[in-house]
Amino acid sequence: MTAPRIAGTTSDEIREKSRLRHTLRRFDLLFFLICTIVGLDTIGAVAKHGAQGFTWLVFLAVFFFVPYGLLMAELGAAFPVEGGPYVWCRLAFGRFVAALVTVLYWCSNPLWLGGTLTILAVSAFGEFFTPLHGIARLLFALAFIWLAVASAIVSVRLGRWVPSLGAFVRMAVVGIFTLSVLLYALRNGIGGFGPAAFAPGYAVFIAVVPVLIFNYVGFELPSSASEEMLDPRRDVPRAIAWSGLGAVLLYGAPILAILLVLPREQVTGVGGFLDAAKQVFTVYGGSVSADGTATLTGAGKVLGAVTAAAFIWALLSSGATWLIGADRALAIAGLDGAAPRALGHFSRRSGTPIGANLLSGAMATLVMLLAFRLSAGSAERYFTIALGVAISTTTMAYLGIFPALVRLRRTRPEVPRPYRVPAGAAGAWVVSALTTFWAGVATVWLLWPGLGTDWFGATGDPDASLPAGVGRAAFELTQIVPIVVLLAVGVLFYALGTPTRRRAASDRAHATGDGGQ
Repeated sequence: MTAPRIAGTTSDEIREKSRLRHTLRRFDLLFFLICTIVGLDTIGAVAKHGAQGFTWLVFLAVFFFVPYGLLMAELGAAFPVEGGPYVWCRLAFGRFVAALVTVLYWCSNPLWLGGTLTILAVSAFGEFFTPLHGIARLLFALAFIWLAVASAIVSVRLGRWVPSLGAFVRMAVVGIFTLSVLLYALRNGIGGFGPAAFAPGYAVFIAVVPVLIFNYVGFELPSSASEEMLDPRRDVPRAIAWSGLGAVLLYGAPILAILLVLPREQVTGVGGFLDAAKQVFTVYGGSVSADGTATLTGAGKVLGAVTAAAFIWALLSSGATWLIGADRALAIAGLDGAAPRALGHFSRRSGTPIGANLLSGAMATLVMLLAFRLSAGSAERYFTIALGVAISTTTMAYLGIFPALVRLRRTRPEVPRPYRVPAGAAGAWVVSALTTFWAGVATVWLLWPGLGTDWFGATGDPDASLPAGVGRAAFELTQIVPIVVLLAVGVLFYALGTPTRRRAASDRAHATGDGGQ
């Protein structure tokens, strides 16, 4: 079945899309989605909030993740067009809104790659192999970033193995870790916590919701490559269903295991997962001192090194997978006149958007250099601030994507929908409203941490939600200034797309005979 075209299809679009390779099968989509959604980088950021973090994980699985999956299953099956999120937003709200949304959606990924993923990879390598300083740290970070970019540049036939291997690595690491926790518990007992520890509280709620939303998003990403799939109308909904179930398990098991092994005060956003792994791997060789410091020896040290290498690969595959999808959305925006035309070029050889890929690599490198410069030696502070920017730009982008479902139900009712959100128009409104609400509140709580700390009977200091050693004014600048800059970039990109839009208008005029005089 032919994918619906966006208004203004041009000879440029036909030429560029002729270079796409149709190779993605349902198997590829399933593992692409697992690699997209299950990010080991944020497990520690959730676990550090204690048992309540697990409570809110389950809560949002029901009230965000499921509605989100239903929404994306319909959009991905009904509008299987290259560029997915950009096209849906373009059809629903116009090119200018789509331009702003796409810049936020795309740019969050090089920010994330050059920020949190890189610092975690550097920290993991330093903890389990050898500490990195100076030029060694810089070279490692550059290799990490540009290997991810290279994975997005190569053809889909080769690049699809990066998320597939990334998914297998995640499942293996989580499985080994969970088994090791059971062995550790049999030998040493567990720290444990009573049912009261799971009782929800507002302060943890506003702190953990943005991270959990970030954990759970990504269902739409493969749809950025819809015209490189063999059967998107059938495969997208089924891949979403199976990967969604797997993601909840792959998040829930390690977070609960960390809570059983490590005291809450020892869990950090940077080291949470690997710190817990290091401790439980002492069952294979090693010891834990009175202050909680774990030292691995023998088989434990070998398994720790293998896990650290797998963890770094999982981080790299996460970054590469998101670049594969988000760069295509930006490329289609360039092809459609919502961004510079150069970004819409697809390679004849690989069928991938080289210009968008290289721009992502350059931005990730800049973010990494800036972050290393400004972090003042505090990996935890750098991680928290960089993660906040990456999440807020992502959640703001979804404010333009989630409402597209109800809009397109009304404006494009004739489009065949192989899968529809249940309960008709009411069901569509419910899933759009729920997902948009959570994206909105996550954005607000990221931009102003601690907002409402004294609401609903809770007490505390709103500034306690800030990273240690960072004042309110300084933190707000780190969050708000990048968003303002990115929105300005979106306006600039739209302006630079003017020649493409004019050429598209001219093509339409000639096609209808209005401009042939």
